[in-house]
Amino acid sequence: MRASVKIAILALATFLSLAGWRGINTLIGRDAPRRAYFASGGTDMPNKVKKTDKEWKAALTPQQYRVMRKSSTERPFTGKYNDFWEKGVYICAGCGTPLFLSDTKYEHGTGWPSFAAPVEEKSIEYRDDYSLLTKRIEVRCAVCGSHLGHIFDDGPAPTFLHYCVNSAALDFKPESQANTAGRETAAAETETATFAAGCFWGVEHKLGKVSGVVSTVVGYTGGKTVNPTYEEICTDRTGHAESVQVTFDRKRISYAELVRQFLSIHDPTQVDRQGPDHGTQYRSAIFFHDEAQRETARRVMDDVEKSGQYKKRLATELVPASAFYKAEEYHQKYYEKHGVVCY
Repeated sequence: MRASVKIAILALATFLSLAGWRGINTLIGRDAPRRAYFASGGTDMPNKVKKTDKEWKAALTPQQYRVMRKSSTERPFTGKYNDFWEKGVYICAGCGTPLFLSDTKYEHGTGWPSFAAPVEEKSIEYRDDYSLLTKRIEVRCAVCGSHLGHIFDDGPAPTFLHYCVNSAALDFKPESQANTAGRETAAAETETATFAAGCFWGVEHKLGKVSGVVSTVVGYTGGKTVNPTYEEICTDRTGHAESVQVTFDRKRISYAELVRQFLSIHDPTQVDRQGPDHGTQYRSAIFFHDEAQRETARRVMDDVEKSGQYKKRLATELVPASAFYKAEEYHQKYYEKHGVVCY
């Protein structure tokens, strides 16, 4: 057999073996779960914890240093938090920043702690990682820059995200200590809702002011293109809608009331437009995350139509939630940054 053929077979075997764990789409960079970006500061970013390499070596165990400062990976099924299900908050082992709530932890089967969402987006950094001959998205602590793990898009609803994190990068505070750790969020009964109503700058600003809303993030959902950019969205060919994903506290506001607020902040009778903005990306839509949300939203929409508030029928779509791709950083909290929105 010719040497060139042997080399080709060896290359193909290596490619397929890598594909076995994450799939061929990952290797060719098609299923990156969200756009990687460098969290480089700004009004929403926490202050950085800075230490010399010598100080990190003194503060961390050898394994923590390898994982958190040298981006190593602990062996699967060996970490102390892999099969650990107590209630509380997972914090960064390097600086104590709260990263994940126990309510978002789930069994993924890969051998590392898996989470569906962080406590706050501003506590996490995302970076491109090409270390294994493939593009992955690395996850770091935004406060101290420590490597945590990686993020994939094979997680459960409602986020469909999979934060695969090394136990060595985490410490844990039980629920009884959560308030002392300053994490009142742990006591809240939070739920996720996703809406679209035109330009997401204005929608996020209005929903963010609703009492009971804990946090908001703008992004793209409901389309066919994986990991779309804003420029792609603007072509009106990806199928995505400019959307806002809302985390709300059910103790303070019901999902039904949140839907009513959503319907009141825009004209839900307009088809594929809102104000001066035209195109399917500006459609009105409610993306329900479970059957209870679907039933509740349908009931509220029927009540609004029967009330005679609008002369035309609602054009708002009621469709299942799908992968949500966070928009570029400059879109987040646009009103707070610039004092300008489009309605």
